[in-house]
Amino acid sequence: MSTNIFVGNLAFSTSSGDLENLFAEYGEVTKAQVINDRDTGRSRGFGFVEMATSDAASAAIEALNGSNVDGRALNVNIAKERSR
Repeated sequence: MSTNIFVGNLAFSTSSGDLENLFAEYGEVTKAQVINDRDTGRSRGFGFVEMATSDAASAAIEALNGSNVDGRALNVNIAKERSR
């Protein structure tokens, strides 16, 4: 079962590929996406990473939450379900 992770406070220059590479160190990444503004196309400073296992997700959250990436302290935690 995959686990979806919220990653906040990303540098605006961070790409989805950068995000995938960062999390791949902790386990298999099934999807990584930086969210872009629909009008400007510029990064909104957050994204989501889907990890293949909950163990890998836990390891990534433990290691990366609060870590400094591109001069920004990341906010990394389990993503909350979006209400529609």
